[in-house]
Amino acid sequence: MDIGKIQQTEITTELSKSYLDYAMSVIVARALPDVRDGLKPVHRRILYAMHLMGLHFVGSSTTKSAKVVGEVLGKYHPHGDMAVYDAMVRLAQIFSMRYPLVHGQGNFGSVDGDPPAAMRYTEVKLAKIADMMLADMEKETVFFFPQFYQIYFLWVAKVLQSEWLQKFLHII
Repeated sequence: MDIGKIQQTEITTELSKSYLDYAMSVIVARALPDVRDGLKPVHRRILYAMHLMGLHFVGSSTTKSAKVVGEVLGKYHPHGDMAVYDAMVRLAQIFSMRYPLVHGQGNFGSVDGDPPAAMRYTEVKLAKIADMMLADMEKETVFFFPQFYQIYFLWVAKVLQSEWLQKFLHII
């Protein structure tokens, strides 16, 4: 690759190559379940958020699905609320998962294709098997890297400590 040199190329060729690269990265990184646990990133984020919210199978009651969806959207998965809710519904359906990871209360759809109720009408907590999966989370058995929420606050902290901002604040 010639760095610093301008290369002539057809825009249609570049667009098709770039789109294909992007599409493959999306399929590999987000759309296909991980072979290790069969979960997509959105599923992991839902389970992690529920774990941190204390929605354990034993010792906690169910909470509104909308609250869990809001927590996931706000901290871990900045996409549409229905994408997160649909993923959570799938985790609760006994006909979609061999072992449901979310214990749902309310209408979570049917095998006949009936849609689930709106998130304001359903409640969730972790299923017993999900609690067992997440039991040793605090022992750092899995590598975590910051999500957009944590990165944003790290960036804000860095900006607040920067020299140019301090000078700017003294001018005001």
